[in-house]
Amino acid sequence: MLNELQNRKGDLKNKSEEYKNKRNDLNLEASKWATKRNELNTRTKELIDEAQQLKKLRDENNEKVGEAKLKRDELNEQANKVYADVDKIRKDLNLGDGPSLKEMKREIDQLEFKQQTEVLKTSQERELVEKIGKLTEELKRKKTQLEGSSELRTLLEKAQVLRDEAAVFHNSVKEAAEAAQQYHDKMITIFKEADAIRAESDAAHKEFVKAQEAADEQHRLFIQSQKEIREINKLIIGLKRKSKETKDETIREQTKKEAEEVYNQFKLGEKLNTEDLMLLQRSGLL
Repeated sequence: MLNELQNRKGDLKNKSEEYKNKRNDLNLEASKWATKRNELNTRTKELIDEAQQLKKLRDENNEKVGEAKLKRDELNEQANKVYADVDKIRKDLNLGDGPSLKEMKREIDQLEFKQQTEVLKTSQERELVEKIGKLTEELKRKKTQLEGSSELRTLLEKAQVLRDEAAVFHNSVKEAAEAAQQYHDKMITIFKEADAIRAESDAAHKEFVKAQEAADEQHRLFIQSQKEIREINKLIIGLKRKSKETKDETIREQTKKEAEEVYNQFKLGEKLNTEDLMLLQRSGLL
């Protein structure tokens, strides 16, 4: 029984050491995955912050677009009213038929906007430029007709100033819209990069959990084996104590028996030596 317990204890010590080594290795692996996950999470946060900053810049430029459009449209509306007054005076002065200056200017603006915003073939681009040029020349010619009137000249100058100011705001609209689009495109690219890195982080976290759970299992087995070793130690100590007590009892009985024999011989008149006397003393017969 004692040998079996000692063999079992030796096996448990070996297994306990294996569990401990595996646990330590798995804890190192879990730590490695945790470090990688944390680095990826930090990078993801940096990208999100950068994307949020780009979003803010995009929104600011979109706000500028709205403000510039509003101002441009107000100035164009004021110019249209001035051109309406010019056309009224022109009709009153019988200065010719055909489209009004306002209508011509509106058509020129529409054609210029089309040229700036649409992708055209070379032939289409050439035709559009020629048409704009002809309309512009016709507009100048009609304006010249009207320059004989000081009131008309004043109105035309006012209308031109308003158109020029509107053009400045129109350019602001274009610049802010282009900037907003650039910020938006960069923001989308960075968000996609952040999503990809977040996916890597999630994968690293899964590996971390996997390694950590395996380490916990090895630790549980280690603790269990250590507990069983302590239980076996108790049993071994108990068996050894019991064996010693049994051995001591056997010795006592043997001593008592020998002492009784010596005592009987003493009573029969035999002489006792020193060892015999000590034996009788130990047995309590003297």
